Amino acid sequence: MAKLSTHVLDTHGGTPAKGVRLRLYERRDGQLILVKEAITNADGRTDEPLLSGAAIPTGRYRMVFDMASYFQARGVALSDPPFLEDVALEFGLADAHGSYHVPLVCTPWSYSTYRGS
Repeated sequence: MAKLSTHVLDTHGGTPAKGVRLRLYERRDGQLILVKEAITNADGRTDEPLLSGAAIPTGRYRMVFDMASYFQARGVALSDPPFLEDVALEFGLADAHGSYHVPLVCTPWSYSTYRGS
């Protein structure tokens, strides 16, 4: 089964990031089309894949994570405005039958990502 999933890790607190609001958009004809909204669970993952099926739509995507609200809810002191508010990851899905995992590793001041499986 083809799928797109994510996982958010809070390296400031050393835990999975529970309660992060995220939005997945597909870029079509220069426009961003909202595909799905989700909130991470206690393991920092969504309860189900963001996309799944025998095939998933190939193309360009943007995933936006609301990290400032997450860190504020944890009581982390942030600047005003926060250094990182929304973290947006731009990526492409080229294999309609592939398994894509796009994790976010984040602190209030930095982030990284990679393609997992």
